Amino acid sequence: MTTTGYFKARDGISIAWREVGQGRPLILIHGYFSEADTNWIKFGHAAKLADAGYRVIMPDLRAHGLSGKPHDTAFYPRDILADDQFALIEHLGIGDYDLGGYSLGGRTVARMLARGAAPGRAIISGMGLLGLTDTGKRRDHFRFVLDNIGAHEKGSPAWMAEAFLKTTGGDPVALRHILDTSVDTEEAQLRAFNLPVAVICGEDDNDNGSASALADILPRGKLFTVPGNHMSAVIKPELGQAIADALTGEAW
Repeated sequence: MTTTGYFKARDGISIAWREVGQGRPLILIHGYFSEADTNWIKFGHAAKLADAGYRVIMPDLRAHGLSGKPHDTAFYPRDILADDQFALIEHLGIGDYDLGGYSLGGRTVARMLARGAAPGRAIISGMGLLGLTDTGKRRDHFRFVLDNIGAHEKGSPAWMAEAFLKTTGGDPVALRHILDTSVDTEEAQLRAFNLPVAVICGEDDNDNGSASALADILPRGKLFTVPGNHMSAVIKPELGQAIADALTGEAW
């Protein structure tokens, strides 16, 4: 059974999280325009990981899902998404845990690791090297999406992003502010990640640069490839299976 909890972030914003399973804590962070239900629950990934022996904790990032969506720019300082996850860990009293994320969630994992988070293992999925070291390209893409809603050419990447935004009921104003929170993670910081990091990416996903280049730069990085592109990989069971394999297999 999946449960829902709420806590107040350090600036008072309500942050929601979904939870299923018992066992070793695993924090999974969803992607941009998405939320815990769409990224992790709807297509069975959370259930698979719960069956593998994990307490799966899935926050809704601020401006997403069931979490607060303030329109005041004061609530969107740089790196606030990582701040919120550190606050969630403190709120739950978690000591030993694993940590993963998809797309923006993967970028948030990298920011947390760069700032001293110490999970046993980490998952960075739907992400390549450039998507961490130079966030500007994707930031500009999504600004274009949000600033031109209703005007995108049908079938274009921007049109598909807008369609996804509509399916999740996202708040365009709050989501645009999220873009201002991005912080690049330097290559030197990535080279200092001394823990097993699984880089999991769709075989046709190049949205955030090269996943193999990211795995190569990490001292203990390992690439897992799953079917699909950046959008479609999320709906395929192989994503959840790859996460389970990376967490339960022999450490590298």
